Amino acid sequence: MQNRTDLALELKEEKNIGSAESGIIVKTRIDTANHIKETKIIIKNKKGEISLGKPKGSYITIEAKNLSSNDGSFHKEMSEALFLNLKEMLGKRKKILIAGLGNANVTADSLGPKVVNNLCITRHLEREGIGEYQYELSAIAPGVMAQTGIETSEILESLAAKIRPDVLIAIDALAARSSSRLNKTIQISDTGISPGSGVGNHRSEITEHTIGVPVFAIGVPTVISVPAIIHDLFGRRSLEKEYENMDEEFISMHVTPKNIDESMKRISYTISEGINHLLHN
Repeated sequence: MQNRTDLALELKEEKNIGSAESGIIVKTRIDTANHIKETKIIIKNKKGEISLGKPKGSYITIEAKNLSSNDGSFHKEMSEALFLNLKEMLGKRKKILIAGLGNANVTADSLGPKVVNNLCITRHLEREGIGEYQYELSAIAPGVMAQTGIETSEILESLAAKIRPDVLIAIDALAARSSSRLNKTIQISDTGISPGSGVGNHRSEITEHTIGVPVFAIGVPTVISVPAIIHDLFGRRSLEKEYENMDEEFISMHVTPKNIDESMKRISYTISEGINHLLHN
């Protein structure tokens, strides 16, 4: 019923699972001082993959009501939380390629390109012997297939084969099932990404299997489907009752908050600062 979500946390909540027996482990940490909640979902095996409908790996969700607000000090705390999780996931990997996915001309889909614009790129500096950095960072905003005629996964596969990064980090806008998480949640995973899957526009997956190097993903839910809003407000029974009377175009419609312009500026800067922090740790 187009009630899709890209968030592992929402799938876990819907199915009410999270035990060793189900192949899924859930860990929660709450920073009461900064009102930040972190939930780590680890899918350990095939049973867990089937239970949650996600590939095996780790999914970290950082939630905060103030993420889209104009609070500089709070965004600093969110950047720090992102930095700490990224650093742990990276381990000894030092050569990072960032891919800012999405369409820069569509505000709700512009997260990836906006993050790339704010990054401190170091690969060319290190090759020239300028400065000392903890990580070698390169980045690209490859656009979308409608702009290039090329699958994003094909572009990144070719680029990775040429510059040989230790890891690719894909940054993309996501779809949520709950309106309360729009522009207030960051998800980090080590399983790659399937661009457009949350809005039913499936493109070739960007994973270690297709790119040739480990792929992490950072995403923020910026859109929600109309059926998901109805489900969110009135529950599943109401959605099932009204679904047959809905126009097909209405069912496939996705909406975004009216303050999306300002939210994307702030959130993209928060994410880029979390990544930049890696360089000068």
